[in-house]
Amino acid sequence: MTSVASIPFSIPQAIPATQSPPVQNSNLSLLQLCTHLHEANQIHALMIKSSQATDAYSAGRLAEFYAISDHGSLQHAEKVLRSLEHPPTFIFNTLMRGHLNRRIPLQSIHIYHQMLLASAEPDHFTFTFALKASTQLRALPIGHQLHAHIVKHGLHSNPHIRNKLIHLYAVCGRIGDARKVFDGSTELDVVAWNSMLEGYADNKDGGSLHDLFSRMPARDVVSWNTMMAYHIEMGEFEEAIMTFRSMQESHECRPNRVTLVSVLSALSHLGALGQGQWAHAYINRHGIELDENLSSALINMYSKCGCIEGAVYTFEVTNCRSADAWNAMISGFTTNGQSSRAVELFSRMESSAVEPNRITFACVLNACSHGGLVDKGIEYFRKMNDVYGTEPDIGHYGCMVDLFSRAGLFEKAEEMIRGMPMEPDAVMWKAVVGACRIHRNLELGEKAGFRLVKAAPDDHAAYVLLSNIFAMANNWNGVHKVRKMMSERGVRKVPGCSSIELGGVVHEFIAGDVSQPRKKEIYEMMDEIGERLKLAGYEPDTTQVLLDIDEEEVKESSLALHSEKIAVAFGLISTKAGTTIRVVKNLRMCGDCHSAIKLLTEIYERDIIVRDANRFHHFRKGSCSCMDYW
Repeated sequence: MTSVASIPFSIPQAIPATQSPPVQNSNLSLLQLCTHLHEANQIHALMIKSSQATDAYSAGRLAEFYAISDHGSLQHAEKVLRSLEHPPTFIFNTLMRGHLNRRIPLQSIHIYHQMLLASAEPDHFTFTFALKASTQLRALPIGHQLHAHIVKHGLHSNPHIRNKLIHLYAVCGRIGDARKVFDGSTELDVVAWNSMLEGYADNKDGGSLHDLFSRMPARDVVSWNTMMAYHIEMGEFEEAIMTFRSMQESHECRPNRVTLVSVLSALSHLGALGQGQWAHAYINRHGIELDENLSSALINMYSKCGCIEGAVYTFEVTNCRSADAWNAMISGFTTNGQSSRAVELFSRMESSAVEPNRITFACVLNACSHGGLVDKGIEYFRKMNDVYGTEPDIGHYGCMVDLFSRAGLFEKAEEMIRGMPMEPDAVMWKAVVGACRIHRNLELGEKAGFRLVKAAPDDHAAYVLLSNIFAMANNWNGVHKVRKMMSERGVRKVPGCSSIELGGVVHEFIAGDVSQPRKKEIYEMMDEIGERLKLAGYEPDTTQVLLDIDEEEVKESSLALHSEKIAVAFGLISTKAGTTIRVVKNLRMCGDCHSAIKLLTEIYERDIIVRDANRFHHFRKGSCSCMDYW
């Protein structure tokens, strides 16, 4: 393939080649009715026979059909171009556009070079297509040369070209050059502002992004979508929702599908089911059709908010289900502790017209891992290559290592790691260490823990898991060694944080936090919870406090202040009897909280749903959907 950098750029003397278009005849009329390439070829033959094919206008219409039509052929379009002694600019532009439509930007640049060699005069359409091709290629050197050509032809003030230049420089990371083009323009439309806005968002320049957005004289849906997408990319989900609310209050524009996908994504991360249901109602109220992206976003939202039946309903009413929708639903069943339903849905997908892809197999293998379905997992792992020709990647191998480790089959897990065609990653080692902690395989856990720290030296969870292994073995020197490593490397443990949505407002609680406005009521409820748990026979599992603290009372106090317990207490005092309490936690739930909340569902006759960093736990009548296998 020809390198982008190897394309020579020089501007030969232009040779005017303009002809007046003839009156459109019957051949051109027939061309418009063509529904197959073979029919166009027959008309092309008639045009050659009548010498009409040498006429620039007629040749242009023929090249347009070949290059742009769904029934065309770029090879035939190029033959038309080569058949003319002096092809007009229109035909060059048409071929550039055709190659862009088929995602062949490099060939579009080649056509531009041929145009220069043929001494055809480029116009603003030419440069629009060329700049778009350069942007897709991230080819800044070509972009610079095109910019020089644009200035030489006096087209630098054209708004379409200016906007494409801003976008090119921004995409290539030259935000300063983009700003120069922007500031050098006397008349800026909303597209120019949006191009600059997207540039700042892509370059993670939040300060300039917000400053420019606040100074925009007019904003459209693209402007607002850019802001929301930026906040989501940065993990600022609440800010994304606030931006959406500001958009509605501004009355500048109505949300489109892209807006709603962003909103649903943010709500998924926050676990804000009430607001997610409002977004679904908005979609229905305005008659917005569920396309592939929107339906997948809704399924994800319901799944990640612990409302699996809402996800199922959305999936079933979606007419055209893409692989993304199937994958989202399989993943939703898995994270909500319904591995058997995930496996059943996978079988249903195999019977449909949609073929499983890499992501599908990652989802179904994950379902087998979380459900302890070892034999099924082995079957699917073999099938993905033998039946579907999909070579497993590191993610699929990771699922198998997790599957064997969770089941306590550490020899098989180690065998899988040794037989992989790649080095194990941090995710894989984390699965092994976590399982070693559950199955108390402390020797392997220590070895895998050090491999994990080496693979992810900046991840606090790696050090915490290794520290836990040492603490379980009463190796406090090892615990202090790990803490020292964290301190020396500047790695800090992320505090436990849990949130609960009530009335459209998300309330957050940090482990041990005593600064809540309703702290008196919350801690009175926590005292009540503690007393009622003791009466029910609960005993704190102080082994979950893996610190070298001798006093059991201090350990019990530490457990009582875990963020999910505070969130549950807040939910109990803030909702009516019988209402389901939904909590989202940023870390993995500890075994003590898991045991305590199971009892609380019996004591208070409440369903409690907790989404931790790994999965959902649907607590009901003293049991959990994970069946204590998580």
